[in-house]
Amino acid sequence: MAKTIMVQGTCSNAGKSLLAAGICRILKQDGYKVAPFKSQNMALNSFITKDGMEMGRAQVMQAEACQINPDCRMNPILLKPTSDEGSQVIINGEVYGNFSAKDFYEKKDEFRGAVKEAFDSLAAEYDVIVLEGAGSPAEINLKDNDLVNMGMAEMADAPVLLVGDIDRGGVFASLAGTMLLFDEKEKARVKGVVINKFRGDVTILEPGLHMLEDIIQVPVVGVVPYMHLDVDDEDSLTDRFVSRKGDALVDIAVIRTPRISNFTDFNPFEYIEGVNVRYVGSVGELGEPDMIMLPGTKNTMSDLLWLRQSGLEASILKFYAKGKPIFGICGGYQMLGQSLSDPNGVEHGGDMAGIGLLPHSTIFEDQKVRTAASGILSGVDGIFAGLSGKAYQGYEIHMGVSGVEGNIINEGNVYGTYIHGVFDKEEIARTIVEGLLAAKGLDFSDVKAFDIEAHKQTQYDILAEGLRKSLDMELLYKIVNGTT
Repeated sequence: MAKTIMVQGTCSNAGKSLLAAGICRILKQDGYKVAPFKSQNMALNSFITKDGMEMGRAQVMQAEACQINPDCRMNPILLKPTSDEGSQVIINGEVYGNFSAKDFYEKKDEFRGAVKEAFDSLAAEYDVIVLEGAGSPAEINLKDNDLVNMGMAEMADAPVLLVGDIDRGGVFASLAGTMLLFDEKEKARVKGVVINKFRGDVTILEPGLHMLEDIIQVPVVGVVPYMHLDVDDEDSLTDRFVSRKGDALVDIAVIRTPRISNFTDFNPFEYIEGVNVRYVGSVGELGEPDMIMLPGTKNTMSDLLWLRQSGLEASILKFYAKGKPIFGICGGYQMLGQSLSDPNGVEHGGDMAGIGLLPHSTIFEDQKVRTAASGILSGVDGIFAGLSGKAYQGYEIHMGVSGVEGNIINEGNVYGTYIHGVFDKEEIARTIVEGLLAAKGLDFSDVKAFDIEAHKQTQYDILAEGLRKSLDMELLYKIVNGTT
């Protein structure tokens, strides 16, 4: 059975996912066969594995750090919010149903068996499992049915690292307060705390570290500096949504819908020199981009309604009238069609006119399309005609069926596809940027090519190196080996 270590945080976005990825990378570098695990994830950024199973993107990122293929056992429960009160529930990679928060929690005992089976199966195949918690483990109203924080730690018999985010302020209070709300059994599981996202001179912090250790009777394993790393983001807490500034040859505007999902689709363009990617949530932010991208969404019809009410649909139509390119991915592709129909209330219910720039119509069905996708792009014309003949690899994950054959559909300079990750191949992203530059009378020859996969692996090595410098590695290994 595998050894374990679990990373929990005092709050959401404390850095649990990144710290877990860094520990994964360190263990991999040191010769261990290691895998990540998060029993329950809530995120709209999901991924389809080679065998057609759906899982959260954070564990995909951590699997990359381990240099292993993503496996839905690494994230047996995925919650994809469909509204403020409900989520689609994915169990072991497949849709289980739509549930309100209350109904979901009433089924927690039923889900516990699926979580344990997934964990035990992974633990039988690896040397070490690096587990990640969710949110805060001190939600005292949820403890009875917990299976993602201390409940999961007990199930896996995992020692816990508790992480606090100093960048938000109040890190000592958050760590001490979290420990205060643990019962004695839970406190005994916490073998160390980590202060994350520190900026400045750590010697100034040291008196507080000693005082904290005296208060909580748990050692500080390290103070991790704020590291500017470029890896895939888990959810809408990402810094990518903050507008980027500075001159760029190419300006791409991604419409930030309320239920945006899989926005990692657009990351490859950020890696190309001279390209600016902006996430736009209002007409005033749109400006005059070179291309508009409509992203995936967990609720296409609701987000299309928002697009109309916000005035952004009218702005998109004006942009189209100028002959400028528009590209929709998954839900964004569905929006660009003639109509949307949801007879069974799968997402929104009823019928709705689409934006009307592509010929297809979409009907939402109960069965989710969930498949890996690869092949050769064909039949593409307009500004991005150079895409024809290019190899692609990605995945499809959607509820609607649009009844049009082809990997990319276009009418003039309006394009749509169901394929997430279609831009990940450097040649495809480069071709799109070439087309945008050519439309402005500019040349691509001075723009550097970019190897996304090599870049990611370098980022994981930088992360591991940063953690080795800032953590007490001897203590970390004692925690992993159960000798503390």
